[in-house]
Amino acid sequence: MAAVRRELPMTEVDASAMLIGEGGPVSFLDVFDGRDQLIVYKHMWHEAGGIEGQCEGCTATIVDVHDVSYLNHRGVSFAVFCEGPWHEIAPFRAFMGYTLPWFSMAGVKDRAVGDGLLDDPGHIACYLRKGDRVFLTNETIGRGVEATMLQAHLLDLTAYGRKESWEVSPEGWPQDRTGSWWAKDGRPVPHWTRPGAAPVGATGGAPAGHCC
Repeated sequence: MAAVRRELPMTEVDASAMLIGEGGPVSFLDVFDGRDQLIVYKHMWHEAGGIEGQCEGCTATIVDVHDVSYLNHRGVSFAVFCEGPWHEIAPFRAFMGYTLPWFSMAGVKDRAVGDGLLDDPGHIACYLRKGDRVFLTNETIGRGVEATMLQAHLLDLTAYGRKESWEVSPEGWPQDRTGSWWAKDGRPVPHWTRPGAAPVGATGGAPAGHCC
């Protein structure tokens, strides 16, 4: 599959498209940080939903990605693009302890840079830079984004696996609805390891359970 992916046609995108990051406005070209390739995770966002109201599926997908030094060593940068406004993204990123660069893609007109050509939120996009030109090489959606989900792959090594209903397991082994383990008590599971996490009703955020 990887070999076939490398043969796909590429789509030129707007390298000058402006995003908003920790340091303010930045061009898409600058997100490459001087490298030739860029992997972007496109994170869903529920505006005005508060920290606890954000996507449990996207949280499960991106929470294991912290150190990308091996990618950088191979000429690949990594960033997270989000649909929401930066003033909402910043406190969420701080609460989660994310250190990799995040950017708001709100207002970006080029869909290949912004929300995606496949119109499927929560996906991975890969880009190639040639001088001042940038090309979208592929978008990965659905189960393909599990490439970043280390803990899901570790569960695959265990006797019970992920305990999801699609898995082939011996009769009587525990299984739940697919993706239902991404949330606990109304919040994405990793929230509960962070100081200040409170029951959803206490903070007035949007209800969880909207993506799985």
